[in-house]
Amino acid sequence: MHTSLILASGSAIRADMLRNAGVSVEIQTARIDETMIKDALVAEGAPPRDVADKLAEAKARKVADKNPNAMVIGCDQVLSFRGALLSKPVSPDDAAAQLRMMRGERHALLSAAVIYHEGKPIWRHIGQVRLRMRDVSDTYLDDYIARNWDDIRHCVGAYQLEAEGVRLFHGIEGDYFNVLGMPLLELLAFLTLRGVIDG
Repeated sequence: MHTSLILASGSAIRADMLRNAGVSVEIQTARIDETMIKDALVAEGAPPRDVADKLAEAKARKVADKNPNAMVIGCDQVLSFRGALLSKPVSPDDAAAQLRMMRGERHALLSAAVIYHEGKPIWRHIGQVRLRMRDVSDTYLDDYIARNWDDIRHCVGAYQLEAEGVRLFHGIEGDYFNVLGMPLLELLAFLTLRGVIDG
C-alpha cells in the first residue's frame, strides 16, 4: 500500500531538495511556537543537537496528528557557535552583530530530521557541518547585508551558502545538504529501505 509523504515545513529549499531528488511530497507547514520550545530547552541546558532534534520532532508530530497514516518529515536547523545557539537575525543590525562575531572563527550547523508514522517517531537523524568564516571587512559585511537582507532574514547565521553568502567562507567540512537544512542522503536511504521510494 502506498504511503503518502508529507513535509512539515514551509521551507521552499527543503521541498525543492526532495522534489529535485524525484520524491513526491505534500507540504503542510507545522504551526508550533519554536521560540518557546527552544528557550525552554536552552534554559534546561540542552545541547544544540538536542534542540534541533526536539524542534524537528515537534513539527513532525504536529502535522502527523492530523495525518496518522502518512509519513511526516519534520526538520530543523540550528547554528552552534562556541557552544551557544544563534537564532535567525531580527534586524540588519542583529545580522551584522552575528556575522562580526563569527568572522575568522568556526561554527557548526546541525540539521535534524524526524519522521512520524502512525502516531510515533520511526526515524531520526542529525547531520552536522563545520564552517570556517573568512575575516571579512566591516564594509563588505554591511554591503552584503544591505544587498541580501530580504533573503537572509529567515536564515540562521544570516547567510545563504547557496547564494552570495558562500563568499563569507574559507572552508566547509561535511555534507552540503546539511547546510541547506536537511540530511537528505540519510533520509533518502531510509525512505528507500522502507519502500516509500524506489531505489
